[in-house]
Amino acid sequence: EVQLVESGGGLVQPGGSLRLSCAASGFVFSTRSMSWVRQAPGKGLECVSSITWRGTLRYYADSVKGRFTISRDNAKNTLYLQMNSLKTDDTAVYYCAVYYCATEPSTPPEGKGTQVTVSS
Repeated sequence: EVQLVESGGGLVQPGGSLRLSCAASGFVFSTRSMSWVRQAPGKGLECVSSITWRGTLRYYADSVKGRFTISRDNAKNTLYLQMNSLKTDDTAVYYCAVYYCATEPSTPPEGKGTQVTVSS
């Protein structure tokens, strides 16, 4: 059974930074592409960033390009998202996902997500 546990969210002022983590289990993490997706209040799922299993390809939505960095540690079965220069528009629940959201259709999140609130 796939288990994804997101953490690291919180309340931050505009311009601040957060680092999200996703602990994965129940599948062979090192062989799967992973993504971060987010859902803002009243909106649908948005693909934020994706990374292939070896980290050789990375995708970023235009809205986060240059501010967010996706990475992974296959030895620790963990996915990360470093978020810098946060904006109020980044406020959302962030989920990790076991697919390359840049090119694959979205599916309902499997974890509980972590809330990111950017507000002064």
